Amino acid sequence: MISVQLVLCSLVLYAALQLAVGLLAARRSDNATFFTASRRVPWQVTWGAMISAAMSGITFVSVPAMVAEDGFSYLQMVLGFTVGQLIVAHWLVPLFYRWQYTSIYEYFGDRFGPRTHRWGAWFFLLSKFVATALKLYLVALVMQVILFDALGVPLWANALLTVVVAWGYTRRGGVKSLLATDLMKTLLMILSVGVTLWAVVEALGYDLPTAWRAVRMDPMSRVWYFDDPHSAHYFWKMFLGGVVLLVAMTGLDQELMQRNLACRTVRDAQKNIYLTALCQAIVIALFLVLGALLYRYADARDLALTELSDGIFPQVAVAGGLPGVVGVLFVAGFAAAGFSSAGAAMTALTTSISVDIMRGKELGEKRLTAVRMMSHAVVAVLLFGAMVVLGYGADERMINLVYRVAGYTYGPILGLFLFGLWTGRRVRDRWSWLPMILAPLMAGAVQLLLKGLCSYEIGFELLLLNAALVMAGLWLVSRRTTA
Repeated sequence: MISVQLVLCSLVLYAALQLAVGLLAARRSDNATFFTASRRVPWQVTWGAMISAAMSGITFVSVPAMVAEDGFSYLQMVLGFTVGQLIVAHWLVPLFYRWQYTSIYEYFGDRFGPRTHRWGAWFFLLSKFVATALKLYLVALVMQVILFDALGVPLWANALLTVVVAWGYTRRGGVKSLLATDLMKTLLMILSVGVTLWAVVEALGYDLPTAWRAVRMDPMSRVWYFDDPHSAHYFWKMFLGGVVLLVAMTGLDQELMQRNLACRTVRDAQKNIYLTALCQAIVIALFLVLGALLYRYADARDLALTELSDGIFPQVAVAGGLPGVVGVLFVAGFAAAGFSSAGAAMTALTTSISVDIMRGKELGEKRLTAVRMMSHAVVAVLLFGAMVVLGYGADERMINLVYRVAGYTYGPILGLFLFGLWTGRRVRDRWSWLPMILAPLMAGAVQLLLKGLCSYEIGFELLLLNAALVMAGLWLVSRRTTA
């Protein structure tokens, strides 16, 4: 077990390093730097950053923990993620580069009108805000258990530290600062998983072939679920859900696309996405293998697991009797994930508020800078409040909760994009809000009805249902374009 003082030193040193690197990258920054890094970033840098950008603190602790209940079924969704990445690379990226948008939601204004533009941006703001608050709450909760409770520091002060660091390192550099610090996060997360795997294998007295056989023979390592269509783990549900979630939560998400669109050319952005998809699949598989071994280690050592949801990795790494370096790397990697998630969300939300809501392109450079700085500060304050308030209602696995929320809030965004790209109809701009509001309510009702009537559990395909209802509603409030 590592000492509280060592955990605190690890956290403080990494926070200082994150601030220093972020501020160094922000030198001579302007609005173009903040929003898109001036589209001058080598694809190798973006690729290194994107590996970790797709994996938050929730991935860091929830994926190993989900093995106990869900086995390796998450790999079915990861397979869908890979197909989704190809769709983003070959369909959305060329479109966004051709349009040269600062915010991808500017498409709604060009295609449908100013009111739809703002409604689409508001749904993104809601989606990103809620998901980020849940992610950051998990980070704060884990850090509270392994560090701040012992120091007598309340949760609100813990949350404030994360928000202040994230605000500080992205305040001027935005996307450019994110890319620099995400490289550190990628290295730390991979190093933390690798060192923990090595330490657990050593502690169990295994060599690598023995460890691999132990994982393969473990009932928790089941990957494929083709037998029960009613199950939330059913292959086609998770695979198709993964495809749609990736397209919606990456391809149509301002936060992640800001990084991809920082590359110099379409081809560079596509290379970045190919390699990101491959590396993401490998890293998530490592997290799942680590989870199986962590539970085996906990059983071998008779560790009494905490009641903290998703607590297996932090508990074993920090207080499970492994070498101190494991705990130090976990704290640094987990803190990096938290700071990065907060900073990336602040940057994306600030971009959407400045460009979509405040119509930043109609402002002069000086006024846009003022709007951007004020928006960034307001977002930081709101995220701090949400971390303290919203997260207390979360009582299930956080990664599933985030995806469930996304099924409702990203549905209107996905429906708008698909309707605009697949049809030539003109939506009546003043009525576009109606299907965007009603569709999530109807999707929730359908979900409850199917569960009650035939025990059918709608899982990650909720997003697709939501988008389809939005498209149907948009069809009703649209008209055919005249030649």
